[in-house]
Amino acid sequence: MIDVMYFAWVRERIGLPRERLETMAATVGELVDELRAREPRYEAAFADLASLRVALDQELSSFDAPLAGVREVAFFPPMTGG
Repeated sequence: MIDVMYFAWVRERIGLPRERLETMAATVGELVDELRAREPRYEAAFADLASLRVALDQELSSFDAPLAGVREVAFFPPMTGG
């Protein structure tokens, strides 16, 4: 099981702040593909990966990163300074 967290507009499009999933995905990208296939709201949230960032166990990562041993995946838009 893996905890998947959604922030900002990703959470708004999906309608959930977090969920616990069983996945066969080996990488973040494969997890995104599984999520996209679930429902249109997930497809909308993950339509443009260039506008998303991902963190694995609270460390910034990439979409080709392996999920082995990961407990938490978080998706969020890029942060802007100010």
